[in-house]
Parts: sequence; C-alpha cells; structure tokens
Amino acid sequence: MVTGRQFNRLSPFAGMVAIIGMLFLCFPLASVYAAEDGKPLIYDEAGLLDAEQEAKLTEMARTYGAERETDIIIYTSLNESGADVMKMTEDFYDNKAPGYDKPHGNAVILTMDMKFREVYLAGFYKGEDYLDDGRLDRIRNRITSDLSAGDYYAAFSDYIVTAHRYMGYKPGVDPDNILFKWWFQVGAAGVVALLIVWRMVANSGGKVTVHSRTYENVGSSGVIGHRDQYIRTTVTKQHIPKPSSGGGGGGGGGGRSSGGHSHSGSRGSF
Repeated sequence: MVTGRQFNRLSPFAGMVAIIGMLFLCFPLASVYAAEDGKPLIYDEAGLLDAEQEAKLTEMARTYGAERETDIIIYTSLNESGADVMKMTEDFYDNKAPGYDKPHGNAVILTMDMKFREVYLAGFYKGEDYLDDGRLDRIRNRITSDLSAGDYYAAFSDYIVTAHRYMGYKPGVDPDNILFKWWFQVGAAGVVALLIVWRMVANSGGKVTVHSRTYENVGSSGVIGHRDQYIRTTVTKQHIPKPSSGGGGGGGGGGRSSGGHSHSGSRGSF
C-alpha cells in the first residue's frame, strides 16, 4: 500500500510518465509511417535494373526523399494492356497509396511505359507544389538522352538527385538560375575582391597633378581642320535554318486521378 508521503515522492515521476505517454499518443502517425525503411520505392516491373542497381536507387530515393519529406518513386512497366502512361501513373498512386507523410501523401513518381516508350513524371501534394509542370519538364529533358540510350540507372539516378535539388527551392523560383550556381557565386566574389584591391591600390598613390593641358601651349595650340568622310555601308544576309524536331518531345501537364488526387505532370517519349 502506498502511503501519502510515498505518493508525494512518486507524483513528479508519475506526472512525467503521464506526459510522455500523452506525447506518444499525440505523436503524428506520419512520422511513424515515414520511418518504415521497408517501404518500397522502386517498382521495376519491366526488369530494367539488376539487383545491385535497384538497391542503390532505393537507398538514394530513401535518403533524398527523407530530406524533402516526399517519397521519390520509380515505376517501370511493360504495359501489356496498352494503357495511357498518365493513367498508369494515376492508378498506381490510387492503388499503392504512396506518400512520405501518410498513405496518399507527398510523392513524386517517374513512370516508364516500355510498350510505347513513353515516360511520365507526376508530383502529388508537396510534390505537386515544389515540382510543378515546368520543373518536371526540365527533369524529363535532362534524363531523356540516357533513357534513349538505354542507360536507365543513370537516368533514374539523375531523376532522384534533380528532384531533390529542385525541391530545395521555393515554388516559383527558377532552380537553374545562374545566380544559384556555386561557380558563379565564387567567381562573383573573386571579381568583387579584385575590384576592392584595385581601388585600394589606386587610392594609395596620391593625387595626380599632371593632366592633358600641363604641357600644352594654349596660345599656339588649336584644331587645324575638321572633315567627315563617308566611306560605305555593307549589309550581309545570312540564312538561319529552322530547328528540326527531334525525339524527346512532350510536355503534357498534370491532372486529377480517379481517386481525386491532384498532381502536376510532364510526359514525353524516349
């Protein structure tokens, strides 16, 4: 039996236990869901990757996705039913319910349709906000050459890294702006430093008292004559060829899945 004095001694400890218990009960299920290391992120139904490549891409997607709180997913299919690649992506999201924070949560999906050789990228929730149609177009354009060459591992790696990088910039900001390039920032800092040093050196020499009129005989100097002579004007015409249409065209855009989930999007061939 616990006496009154013993109860008073236990009260602080009991209160702490109660508070910790309440915190665990209130702890968002999203964090528990996000911590599931066994959650698949690579669905290579078309068999484009070997086991080692799939393992490396899974680790990349899990690491980079955690930093952006977004599932970064790759889905490849032989598409034997001949479905539209955008519909395939939407059905995949509705049926698999991916999401870093919750089922049907933050996600970006790259879908490969090997039957019609089309690729579709879609962003859901946070993925839709930070990877809009324009940013997804840029990612798709980056990886199309590797996809066409059959270097799927390189293309998928680039997709994961670039999606992660783009999501590091606020929506509406150009992530490829030259002002954000580290080499430009280093070069600009170097130019500023050189200008400061040059200014310091120039100011350390004292005031210059000799100028253009120091040795001039004002009484005898002057302009003897002035004449403008027009020679000729030459105009050269050059034919500018129109750009030819090549592979990798596309664009498309986002939409809404049958389950009611809005998404951004970009599609093209490879």
